Amino acid sequence: MGFFQKLKEKVSSVVQSASEAVSNVAQQAVIQTGDALGFNKLKEGLSKTRNNFFSKIQAVLGVGRKIDENLLYEIEEILISADIGVETTDLIIEALRQRVKKEGFEKSEDIFDILKEEIYKILIKSPSAENDASYSFDSAKKPYIILVVGVNGVGKTTTIGKLAFNYKRAGKSVLIGAADTFGAAANEQLEIWAERAGVGIVQQQMGADPAAVAFDTLKSALSRDIDVVIIDTAGRLHNKGGLMAELEKISRVLRKLKDDAPNEVFLVLDATTGQNAIIQAREFMKVAPVTGIVLTKLDGTAKGGVVIPIASQLKIPVRYIGVGEKIDDLQLFDPERFIVALFDEEN
Repeated sequence: MGFFQKLKEKVSSVVQSASEAVSNVAQQAVIQTGDALGFNKLKEGLSKTRNNFFSKIQAVLGVGRKIDENLLYEIEEILISADIGVETTDLIIEALRQRVKKEGFEKSEDIFDILKEEIYKILIKSPSAENDASYSFDSAKKPYIILVVGVNGVGKTTTIGKLAFNYKRAGKSVLIGAADTFGAAANEQLEIWAERAGVGIVQQQMGADPAAVAFDTLKSALSRDIDVVIIDTAGRLHNKGGLMAELEKISRVLRKLKDDAPNEVFLVLDATTGQNAIIQAREFMKVAPVTGIVLTKLDGTAKGGVVIPIASQLKIPVRYIGVGEKIDDLQLFDPERFIVALFDEEN
């Protein structure tokens, strides 16, 4: 049995188990990463990327075609066009070349399975994947503080709302801090999402000190015994010095109330921007200790392959992915499920 078939059967088994559990444990079924409905949503969300990537790979391989440099060159072009990028594509092609030489592969169809394996090797599974899947954390870290960073327009506000919703559905109390005090529209949207999620929000007037908002949010959370604090931050990259100073100040004032704050720094990236998402990530990593990526709008783009260079080049795990506009359309990123959904030709 080949690598992909084993992977597919493993994912299918988890999906089936979760599907059978729905009637017995409703809450667990909702947050279960292997949930059948969620996997189908993932496959549906990756359909544009799959058509842009998988279908083209299938077309160039052909039945009976021999593996040669021309074939590898064609695959290289497809990988780059799928927003996997030159650097990561070079790594994948070199791995293919070495394995073909070492293991004696000759037929083009063999390349397909090797390609899946090499991409799977690149993807990083978060060390806290199990906690992410159940929206849990070490109770000793309560309140668990998540700073959310990212440029305006990437889906930061909706991500915060969806995170809050999922934590609440998992039985946690949540408080949102609206520390992006320079965007009135953003705060209005955040208030709407907080209401949808059924969680509280702390905000001040326009132009208020973001660090003061963060401080007030955590102070309120401590007094109310809140489990999770999610803090929005300003989405400006044009002034890196100012952004760095702002994020450092927020972290500093939070640590006056809680020594280990913040517990997470999530960077939100828009999948539709392709390689530009990598550039944004590199800039934010210069000013913030990013612990995980949230990749949004995967359902609206053929550039979902950007997940691969994010893992390869940044060495930061993609923690969650957005595959739709609904409040429950934020999913745990699982490399195994992603590979199966990306390469599975069965629709």
